[in-house]
Amino acid sequence: MYKKSLVFTLVFLAAAAVFAQNSDFQAYIESYKKIAVREMNRAGIPASIKLAQALLESNAGKSELARKANNHFGIKCHSDWTGKTYEQEDDDYDEFGNLKKSCFRKYKDAEDSYIAHSEFLRDPRKANRYGFLFRLETTDYKRWAKGLKSSGYATAGNYDNLLIKIIETYKLYEFDRFSNNDFPDGRPTKDKDFIAGLDLRRVNDVKVIFAKNNVTVTDISEKANISIKRLERYNEILPVVTTPLPDDTRIYIQPKRCRVRGGSKWHYVKKGETLFEISQFYGVKMKRLLKRNRIPDDVEVQATQRLKLRGFKIRKGDRPRLETEPKPTESVPPLLPDDGFMQDDDVAPLPTDTPTTTPTTDNPNPQPTQPTGAVYYTVVKGDTLYNISRRYGLTVDALMQLNNLSGNNISIGQTLRVK
Repeated sequence: MYKKSLVFTLVFLAAAAVFAQNSDFQAYIESYKKIAVREMNRAGIPASIKLAQALLESNAGKSELARKANNHFGIKCHSDWTGKTYEQEDDDYDEFGNLKKSCFRKYKDAEDSYIAHSEFLRDPRKANRYGFLFRLETTDYKRWAKGLKSSGYATAGNYDNLLIKIIETYKLYEFDRFSNNDFPDGRPTKDKDFIAGLDLRRVNDVKVIFAKNNVTVTDISEKANISIKRLERYNEILPVVTTPLPDDTRIYIQPKRCRVRGGSKWHYVKKGETLFEISQFYGVKMKRLLKRNRIPDDVEVQATQRLKLRGFKIRKGDRPRLETEPKPTESVPPLLPDDGFMQDDDVAPLPTDTPTTTPTTDNPNPQPTQPTGAVYYTVVKGDTLYNISRRYGLTVDALMQLNNLSGNNISIGQTLRVK
């Protein structure tokens, strides 16, 4: 009986600890999600990654460093720090092998810590260490997590897995697709954003009604004091004005924008998805999506097609291939200009196929021949696995497998197989 009681007590205490952590984490996310999204849109670091790092490093804001120094990311002083400091034991040792206090940065408030974290990763002096991260999509939290680990941000061997677990447990990836005014709780972000009887939100910083309770376009027109003609102009295609709308149908009451503000730069078309649905989802005008992606007015988007949501119009030769079009014969795509953080300098010309050695009577012991059709590339200054993989239409993982690489490090003069 005593053993059963003890087991029950231990299980209860473990469950209580998990619940307390979940509660603390949820409260922390609610407090700092807007700062994380705002920094994502300003600096390009996924909101999910920033929140996960802060949750892990600060123990949801309860660590000594977070409470006494407003340092939520465990950033140390380093030689260039001139602000206030806070000392505590961490992982620094003196010449005798004794643990000594480490110097950490101290901030005025938590928001300053979030901003400083962005500036720390984007520091041009650290471009060779963290710069490749800013070539990744803000929705690719797994590669961001693995990149932070490989670049040595933290000493924990499973740092990437810890971040990914937190992101997926608390669904932090949902924040990676929101702009400064778009949050999944659906509540208005400003007091003036209120119309009685209507669910008013903001998408891409544009006011939009989410249909509820069989509301019609006519109802929205009357309650928002906006004419049907204007609603038709704002939404480009308007449902029958007297027919009840399905729940969560979006009716914009302001003009949609020309581009997406923040979040992912690309949208991958799902099967059955139309250009109008994509336009309504992101709050971007259809004609701008067509123009930016060089799609003719009379052509509908196709499944798996990649649409650019912001930035310059794609190059003329880079219009996404439709499912109905034949595959191109050229396997090596042209090198695109990069609009990310790092720049590709000293780009070498594309190499030609490496000739194979043909046995002759004069050379009875020829060198082993290379794989038929293999193509090789010699690494030059400024190269990364990412920009090489882009140049040859590969993924980074495929490039690593071709060359039996176990990490992201490459050196100038190194020969890589790219085909």
